[in-house]
Order: sequence, then C-alpha cells, then structure tokens
Amino acid sequence: MNISVALFFMDDEEEVQNVQRRHLRDASNLFEVPNNHFVVNFRVSKEVFRALLDMMEEKWVPGCRTTQIRPDLKLGTFLRFLATGSYQQNLGNEALTSTAKSTVSRTIAECLQIFEDHICGQWIKKPTLTEERNTMEAFYERTMFPGIVGCVDGTHIRIKSPGDELKALYYNRKGYYSINAMVICDHKMLITFVDARHPGSNHDAFVWEMSDPDKCMQREFDNGKRNFWILGDGGYKLKPFLMTPYRSPRDAAEKKFNKRHASARNVIERCFGVLKNRFRCIIGSRGLHYDAAKVVQIINACCALHNMCIHYQSEEPPGDVIDDDLEDEVDDNNDLESRADAIRRKIAINL
Repeated sequence: MNISVALFFMDDEEEVQNVQRRHLRDASNLFEVPNNHFVVNFRVSKEVFRALLDMMEEKWVPGCRTTQIRPDLKLGTFLRFLATGSYQQNLGNEALTSTAKSTVSRTIAECLQIFEDHICGQWIKKPTLTEERNTMEAFYERTMFPGIVGCVDGTHIRIKSPGDELKALYYNRKGYYSINAMVICDHKMLITFVDARHPGSNHDAFVWEMSDPDKCMQREFDNGKRNFWILGDGGYKLKPFLMTPYRSPRDAAEKKFNKRHASARNVIERCFGVLKNRFRCIIGSRGLHYDAAKVVQIINACCALHNMCIHYQSEEPPGDVIDDDLEDEVDDNNDLESRADAIRRKIAINL
C-alpha cells in the first residue's frame, strides 16, 4: 500500500476514536431523568425515591423472575398515580413507567399495602415532648402566640359514588361525595396526625370528637397538664386544649387574639396547599374511583410522602393550590367550654 494512503487511514482511525460519542439515556433508568423533570413527574426528589426503595426492599410480593417488574418501576408507577390521579390506562401508556393496565392496578394495590404496613406509621406519628416544646417555641417566635402544639383542620377528598346504601353518608354540604380527612400539623407543616376514615357528611367538629388526639389531650388536661393547645377554626368546639377564634370579638384584646390565631393557624392551610399540589390525585375533579377503604390508604400514603419530602428537603413541584374547605361554626355551650373560654380570654389579655 502506498505510504501516503496508509497514513491517511491511520489519521482517519485516530479521528474516529477521538470523536465523543453521544450518550443515549436508558429510558427505563428513572435515575437518568434530569432532576427537575424527576420532581415534576414523581413529585419527590431522587433522594426520597432512593429512601423509599430502601424501605420497601424485601417487602415486595414475590413473582416470576422472567416477568417481574423492577421495584423502581413499580414505585415510579405508584408515584405517577399519586402525582396525577390519572386513569390506570393512561399511566400504563406513559413512556417513563410503561406497564399494562392490569399490572398498574396490582402495583398500586401492592404499594398501598406496603405503605400501610411499614411506612405510614413510621412517618406520621405523635411528636415527642422535645418536638412539642420546639413547636411551641417556633410558633411563639413567629406569632407571639404561646402554647401552640399544632393546628388542625379538615379537607374534603372527592370520591366516586359509594352506592345507594351509603350515598347519604358520603354526600357533603358542597354537593359531592367525599371523605372528610382531618389533619394536624406542626410549625413546619409536618403532619403529626391524619384521620381519613370519616364520610363527607360528617362535620369537622364530629371528626375531632371521635379522634384519638381529642381523647389523649383531654386525658392530659384532666391529669393536670396546662398551657398547651391545638388551634382550630370556627368549625370546632372550643376546649381548654383546642383554641378557636372569637366569633364576635368584643374588644381590642379579642381582636388581637383572632389576628394572631389566624396568623398561626395559616400553617395548616398552607400544609393542605402543598399536599394537594404535590399529589394531585386528591384534588382531581373526577374524584378517586376507588372504594372508601382504598381512598383512606391513598390519603395516608400522600401524607407520609409529604412528611418525607419535608424531612429530605425535597423541592416543591410547580403549581399552587388553595384549600377552601370552610366549616360552619359550632354553637355548643357547656361547662368545659366555659373553662376553655376563660383560658382563651386569659391568652387574649396577655398577648
């Protein structure tokens, strides 16, 4: 071969070797999705996603090796459902987590059961005494309102018609079928309690009266604990440990009380806004097309994931949701409420 031709081919080979080959992303590798797109699609950060995979390891239902879906794709499918509230058929057709409709249904059920058995109780729990004191201090520094250990409110989650026998129970005052989910959060919007078992026709005050926090705080008050309270709106009955605003403030002290009460209690409204914006399955206009028991699991899973996102400082997805679940005021005078009114008056005078 002519030496000049040989040198030409050698130069050409070196040039080819030096060409930087284009990197093609593996469509099934979720962690190769850019961070901002990852949060938009799955509503959690990659750090939260990895933590979930670690917690769910060894808890998946055993299946045939040749047809079994990878755990990350199962979790991705589940989070896409919570993020969008889409029909299962649409989820199955998505490029990121493409699976058959029947597989999507099984995956959602499997993930919900794992959350119920292993994750929700770990991430939604009563605060310790130290955490309670930190919450009191944080609320006081922010609003100059003493003794606040949390804020409570209810929010309606739309569901499908539960059937003729249960229609009246789940039909709420806004004119649709729902579950009335009661949530308590702290100063960081961390959810410390959720009860999503009650039909939409139940009033916020009734849900509170049936709740464990009411019984627990009443017991603590009876045993001598003082100067601690949850803040609630006018939909709740005033108690020594449940402070509500004055309906018709009579003087400057009571007006000041209401102003600071509203400022502090605003955190639960923001909590609902962040929760529903992150997991849009619970704000869909069509409602959740599942039975009440599964809807309870879905709400609990969303609340646990919300707390994980706060813990891992996961950025909030774009969007904004304003929660407008306003309750009628309760008018129920008794001896306990009279004592509570005296406590409320003392707080107002000393603010």
